[in-house]
Amino acid sequence: MDSRAILAELPRLRRYARALVGNREAADDLVQDTLERAWTRISQWRPESDLRSWLLAIMHNLRVDQMRRPALAVASFEEETIDLPARATQTDHIELTELGAALACLPEEQRAVLLLVALEDMSYAEIAATLTIPVGTVMSRLARGRERLRRILENRSTPTQLRVVR
Repeated sequence: MDSRAILAELPRLRRYARALVGNREAADDLVQDTLERAWTRISQWRPESDLRSWLLAIMHNLRVDQMRRPALAVASFEEETIDLPARATQTDHIELTELGAALACLPEEQRAVLLLVALEDMSYAEIAATLTIPVGTVMSRLARGRERLRRILENRSTPTQLRVVR
């Protein structure tokens, strides 16, 4: 395997890391740590296996390690700007923000499975291999995660009624 195969996976790794962590800088750090670990352990990769699953498994394990470590208190001196893509309508932006907040409320294991299904379009077997859990656990976490996400979104305050201003 050459470095081009790993580089081809960068967009997927960044997308998953950003959704998993929620912060651009932290997501970039997670991707960098993932690539560093993959490169130093390239001898452990089996050529008959899926490279994407292997890299996502490394990323998942690094994220679990991060969650276990105590967090350092960091104070930002600059205002953090949220760089979201421009949406077609105002309500789409509001719904996207509510969905992001609802995803952040999910437990890490349910969110990871939901993101791998929704963002990476992975099969249950691929997710099970990536997260090193049984397929049945993937299915139950996905079902519980979807239900919890649905309840969170339903329990939010009533949608804001926007007026048409002429």
